[in-house]
Amino acid sequence: MSERYLILDDGTVYRGQAFGSPATTFGEVVFNTSATGYQQIITNQIYHNQIIVFSQPSIGGYGIDRASYESIEPTCKGVIVRDVADVSTNRQRRLSLDEFLKIQNIPGISGIDTRALIHKLRAKGTVKGSIVDPVKDLAHAFDQLNAIVLTNQQVSQVSTPKAYPNPGTGLNVVVVDLGLKHGILRQLSQRNCNVTVLPYSCTADQIFDLDPDGVILSTGPGSPTDLPDTLVTMIAEVEQRIPLFAIGLGHELFAMANGASVQALQFEHHGDNHPILSIITDEIFYASQGQGYTVERDSVDRNKMLITHIDLVDQSVQGLRHRDFPAFSVQFFPDGAPGPLESSELFDEFIEIMTTRMER
Repeated sequence: MSERYLILDDGTVYRGQAFGSPATTFGEVVFNTSATGYQQIITNQIYHNQIIVFSQPSIGGYGIDRASYESIEPTCKGVIVRDVADVSTNRQRRLSLDEFLKIQNIPGISGIDTRALIHKLRAKGTVKGSIVDPVKDLAHAFDQLNAIVLTNQQVSQVSTPKAYPNPGTGLNVVVVDLGLKHGILRQLSQRNCNVTVLPYSCTADQIFDLDPDGVILSTGPGSPTDLPDTLVTMIAEVEQRIPLFAIGLGHELFAMANGASVQALQFEHHGDNHPILSIITDEIFYASQGQGYTVERDSVDRNKMLITHIDLVDQSVQGLRHRDFPAFSVQFFPDGAPGPLESSELFDEFIEIMTTRMER
């Protein structure tokens, strides 16, 4: 493998070996602590315009399989690993990770001291980085990196431009696509839901015209404060008339629609080993997370909302429930993909809410 460099906007240079696409790339560098599920992580739209560092030392050992895509076209900007494996005995293997990244035009770099890099990211927070070819003078590459302004229009770039169906024979559910994980659609399909996916720019009236039994606000990339106010207005209208379940970025927008504030984390939470406390049941479970922002606990109006879940690592708000309307949300990923499926019962709860309202 040929040599490549990872450079950071603080002047740090890491030397490693190239795999995947030979393209030069720029993006925000984030780390993920998941032990498995690299394909689901790379294809998750929350990583739009980000370069992913894997803390797991060896990545790629079971190749790529057809059932593990979280989006058809991944939009992350790069992959950083300590060691990339090109051997697989998995019977579902179709491509190696290296071949997959070449097809998707995503560059990778291996041989990096990922432990040292993750320590830096934890200390510094948001860091821009670039994967480049080796040159004698890196000054130009650093000039390019420092001149790059990362977009804040991630959702508009990954949301579906047109509505589409995911047919079923059961309850009618509208999913608002903010950067949709396919794991959400799988969970709804397992419960025979008849799903219509709408763009993030949809209005409350467009949702009402479909006469759904429930609405899901999907996960997605970026900051909720960069999205149009019309989206928050839509949520405030919908929650009063239709059962609503919000996930990830959708959770943050649901909180904002009910008067709460959202702030950026010092460093993002990405992994499938986050302990979550369900306050209502006093149970602890592990969940998959991918968040860069969190709802400010003190901004939650307790006359409107209940805090239902918290992260036991940093006490951040992980779940909310409206006191007056059949609407609730979680910050983590209840669909897993990858990660534990302990919280997938939240989809059953959503089904129960919709069914109960139909029977009235």
